[in-house]
Amino acid sequence: MGIRRLHRAWPAVPVVLVLLASTGCENTASARPKPTAVRSAPVARMCAEPAAGPAKAPAGAVTVDPAVAGDLAAKTRSSPPHTTFWLRPGRHRLEPNRYAQVIPKEGDSYLGAPGAVLDGRRTNQYAFGGTARNVTIRYLTVQGFVAPQNEGVVNHDSADGWVIEHSTIRNNSGAGLMAGDRQQVRASCLRGNGQYGMNAYKATGRISGLVVEGNEIVGNNKDDWERRRPGCGCTGGVKFWAVDGADVRGNWVHDNRGAGLWADTDNNDFRIEDNVLEANDGAALIYETSYNAVIRNNTIRRNNWVEGRRYADRGDSFPFATVYLSESGGEPRIRARTDKIEIYRNVLENNWSGITLWENADRFCNSPANTSSGDCTLLVKNTKRCAQPAIATAPLYADCRWRTQRVDIHNNRFVLDKSVVDCTVKCDRMAVLANYGTYPDWSPYQGERVAEAITLEQHNRWHDNVYVGPWKFIAHDPSRILDYGQWQGMPYQQDAGSTFRAPDGD
Repeated sequence: MGIRRLHRAWPAVPVVLVLLASTGCENTASARPKPTAVRSAPVARMCAEPAAGPAKAPAGAVTVDPAVAGDLAAKTRSSPPHTTFWLRPGRHRLEPNRYAQVIPKEGDSYLGAPGAVLDGRRTNQYAFGGTARNVTIRYLTVQGFVAPQNEGVVNHDSADGWVIEHSTIRNNSGAGLMAGDRQQVRASCLRGNGQYGMNAYKATGRISGLVVEGNEIVGNNKDDWERRRPGCGCTGGVKFWAVDGADVRGNWVHDNRGAGLWADTDNNDFRIEDNVLEANDGAALIYETSYNAVIRNNTIRRNNWVEGRRYADRGDSFPFATVYLSESGGEPRIRARTDKIEIYRNVLENNWSGITLWENADRFCNSPANTSSGDCTLLVKNTKRCAQPAIATAPLYADCRWRTQRVDIHNNRFVLDKSVVDCTVKCDRMAVLANYGTYPDWSPYQGERVAEAITLEQHNRWHDNVYVGPWKFIAHDPSRILDYGQWQGMPYQQDAGSTFRAPDGD
């Protein structure tokens, strides 16, 4: 199968209870208690209903005039740190230089009046840059900037401690927003940006304490980077790189080209909860070569229709899923709020397939097949150690590869109506599998070793879930397609205590 890093890389409503009860035929493996009700998350409508900023300048604030080009940058330069700037209503401009930008000082705050817009006019690359800490941006619209690929418009240099609240960052090239350590992004609209809504990447060091809460993240990757650079893995609503500690909660992530949320390479300690992830072209969530996460209480619906169908139409047998864990699992030796990946109390409804747990047997530290080139697991600091003969024995045999292990999937509701998804095959799968190891020639993971491990030995477990619809299950490799009886039976013994029901009326 080769390398399967998915470089495709996919007014608030009241909270309702989605009861885990349904009519129709039923199979249960035991008399365990039925799964409890699952709460559907509210929708954060931040783009259509943005909050208004202060209509008057706060006491002591510096007023910025939209009629004067470059006024914001100039007044920032001439003011001391910890200054508050109030942007009058209107369209604010920078100097007509591609590198013109606002360079805040430590503790500066920027407040937009109702109707205040900072417009790059498709001329300026960056809106806010520099390394100043603890900058705040509130009630401001930032649009029309043309950051290059993989670069961002707001917090271009990934400075630490920034707070972005009640702001709209839209219709920019590159990423609308970069992230630094302890950054908070709340109640904002990240919309229609060319590559990412946010790129949580820091060139030096790791990002910790990241909060992404109550935002609407919609229509990003407008420039379709996977088409422009196939296999770049550089698209989606939000991309996370080497983030150690993130709370992603209460967001509405929808209609992005590519994945909705994508954590890629040595992320750890994520809580992804109470989000609505829907109608993204690719997966709702990809968690790749990363560790230790809680994924709970999310509503996940109508995702992966475009990309899942595309691969199915090509005849690809891989179970491209809506929640995709690629070489990711729980690791007690890495400090986090959990020592596993736990996926529970989510509602997945009419997506293209469900959850896939995957390991690429050829992807490990120091392997030419490692698409995260130069990176190693968080358990091995010196990549050069991952070579023969040491890699063939403990502890490096385990520590040199990212392993999909200790994944606990329970008390979820999986609903599939093929007439809604408009599919006949390959949209109905739950999977745990790996490829046949072949490369490189010195790899100790050749053959079926990894497939046997991920399927039977690495404590990956489904249990106490509810399935409504014609679900199939894949174990070990794409050729092993199972019904629920085979999935629950030996040797897999999955989904103990779960129920399997046909749709109403069947």
